[in-house]
Order: sequence, then structure tokens, then C-alpha cells
Amino acid sequence: MVRLNKKYVLPFVSKEELKNIGPMVSAAHKLLREGTGAAADRLGWLDLPATYDIAEFEDIKATAKKIREICDVFVVIGIGGSYLGARAAIEFIKSEFCNRFGGGPEIYFAGNNISAASMANILELCRGRRVCINVISKSGSTTEPAIAFRIFRGLIEETCGIEGARERIFVTTDRTKGYLRKFAGQKGYTTFTIPDDVGGRFSVLTAVGLLPIAVAGLDIDELMAGAGEARLAFAEPDLDKNDSLCYAALRNILYRKGRVTEILVGYEQYMQMFCEWYKQLFGESEGKDKKGIYPSSLIFTTDLHSLGQYVQDGLRNQFETVLRVMEPDVDLVIPDDPENIDGLGFLSGMSLSFVNQRAMEGTLLAHVDGGVPNLVIEIERRDERNLGSLIYFFELACAISGYLSGVNPFDQPGVEKYKNNMFALLGKPGFELRKKELEDRIR
Repeated sequence: MVRLNKKYVLPFVSKEELKNIGPMVSAAHKLLREGTGAAADRLGWLDLPATYDIAEFEDIKATAKKIREICDVFVVIGIGGSYLGARAAIEFIKSEFCNRFGGGPEIYFAGNNISAASMANILELCRGRRVCINVISKSGSTTEPAIAFRIFRGLIEETCGIEGARERIFVTTDRTKGYLRKFAGQKGYTTFTIPDDVGGRFSVLTAVGLLPIAVAGLDIDELMAGAGEARLAFAEPDLDKNDSLCYAALRNILYRKGRVTEILVGYEQYMQMFCEWYKQLFGESEGKDKKGIYPSSLIFTTDLHSLGQYVQDGLRNQFETVLRVMEPDVDLVIPDDPENIDGLGFLSGMSLSFVNQRAMEGTLLAHVDGGVPNLVIEIERRDERNLGSLIYFFELACAISGYLSGVNPFDQPGVEKYKNNMFALLGKPGFELRKKELEDRIR
């Protein structure tokens, strides 16, 4: 289960401040639980660990087993919430080098950019190999995944034919409407559903995330069980008994004191994509109405050698949230060097996990002394059950934080501006006048 260690934030937040924000947090929690707050029709994620479609869940596991048997490369096509959660979970459990370890198909993620170089690289990795794809899109018309789907669908149809492609293309989309739902029905592709009441950045525990995660060989029963445990554990509205709500409360207290940037810190490389998932979850949920905490991330100790100086001595407008796995699942012992050429003989015989722990503890103390509040979020071990709990912990805290800031945490009105500009500049029908205006501005 997830625990919040408040030791390193208490020098910056008084008990009185926590007590004062308590009624606001309880009110936000009530809005969420009773469905009387903003976007009440987007709260399906809240009880998802208990109400998910069991039949579809079993179908996901069966389909994942089939995919693992028939392909060498599995390409997941999606952007934002359509891929970040799955990739975060896979790399968190299996490592960022999981494609090199065997035991299942290599998994690559496409359709999350418009880079020709990136697309060409993935295509090259697919040449001459058995390929399956999973395209994930509510409508099917989002630019990046739609382009990637055209390209990879063409590759599979070219190598396997139209009939063969039907067995290798899997679609996750809206239940009833949208271009992609209609197209998948016409082609006879296997389809899975994006629930109407679950937004993209909250969708990792739906078919959106579960199919790729299961194809990677992870235990999605354990993942959902962990989320289910968190749902029950974090149902209490009392801050003293609910670490997810307490985290939301503390980050909002710090925000009101001018700490407008949160740095999610991991001490393991496998946490990198989880940090990316967190950034979308909080950035897209809170960044509205000219307010919101800016979500960023660092991986220590690597980034201590590039940005550690800024965190230690730079502008005091930030706080850190550290992810900590208490029990390492793998370890190495530092060998002895009789010549001691590096002067680190005192480390001989120590485990890397112990050294990493000491680095974390030393950094926490240094940053706190430098005026940076630190929250520490702890899980027991690196496995699917603990990860499921961690996902739910952050989703709940994010929703509460949004309500505390007075914004709707479940919409994203600001992302349409760049899309409309891009469509106009590319000559999409209906945008002709806008195109001329924009071209005049960039000349």
C-alpha cells in the first residue's frame, strides 16, 4: 500500500495550516464521491477497480495471450493518456530495457509525435518480423495516431494481406461512435472500449492501458487488485487517515505559499515514464484559468549532476515529491579494488541499493536545508499490486487538487488552440481564412 512520509515537509507547513485546509479537502472529497462537482459524468475511474467489465477484462487477457503467440513486435499507437499509462506501467515493472530481455514481443509506442525519424526507426524494427498493432483513439481522427495508423496498417496489409491484417490489428475506441469505431466494424477488427465516463489521462486501468500491459506479460489481475485496495484505503475523508487526500492538501498549501512547481523525483531509471504519466495527469487536470502547479520531474542521482544546483540554490518556487520503493527487487555488490584508484574503497562490499538509499537521504536533507519542501511517497516493493495502488493514489489526489484550485480537473479546453492553428496551416478545409491570417503572422 502507498504511504505518505511527511517528515521532510513539516518544517514548511504547520499543523494549523493542515487543520485549516481539512474542511476544504473534505468538501472536495464529498463533491467527488457524490458526483456533484464539475464533470460528474467523467468519474468512472473512481470506482473502476470494483465496477470494471469482467467479461471484457477476461477478453483482454485472452487477446493478450494470442498476441504474445503470433507476433514478434507489438506497436501501440496512441498519444497522451492513450499510451503514457501503459508505457509507464510496463517500464516500471519490467525496466526501460524490457525489449532486450525477451519473454514476449517487443513493444514500441508510435503515434505520439509527428517525427519522420522516429516513425522510420520503428518501421525498420518491424521489417521482416511478425507485427501486431493496437490503435487507441476515442475518435480515430487525432492527427498523430491517425497518421501512424495509416502507416502501420499499410505495412501489415502489405505483408499479410487484407484478411491477414484482420487478425493482427486491434482497436481500442469509443463504444458506439466515431470514425475508428465505424472503420473497425467494417474491417472486422477485434475491438475494446474506452469508457465514456473515463477521460484519457485516467484511463490506464481500462482497456486503453490493460491490453498493452497484459501483452507485456504483466499480471493485470494484481494491478487491479492493488487499485482496488487503494480505493478502499483512501475512501476516508479524514486527512489523518487518508494519505492521498493529505498529499493533495499539502501540495495545495505549498502552492498557496508560492511553490508553483512540483518536481516528481525518482531514484530509479525505470520510474522515468511513470514521471511522464504523472506530468500529463496533473498538468492537463490543473493547468487552467491561469493557475495550477507546474508538474516536472527528475531522475536522481543522474539529474543531480545537471539540475541539482538549481534545485539546491535556485529560485524558491518549487517543492519535490520523491517516489521511493522500500524493498529493492534486485541488487549488486560493489567489488573491492585493492589499489583503490578511485578513492572509494570505503564503498567496497556495500550494495548499490544501500548507496542509492543513502544518496536519497543525503539529498533530502540537503534540499530541505536549502529551503525546498519534500514529500516522500513510499510503496513496499516494485510489483503490479503496489503499482496499481500508486496509480489510484495519484488519480484521486489529482482530482481533489483540481477541486481545491477551483478548476474542472476532467476537461482540457486549452489543447484545441494549437490543433486549430496546425490544421489551418496544413490547409484543412474550412480553415482557409485562418490559414492566411496565421501565415501573415509567421512571415
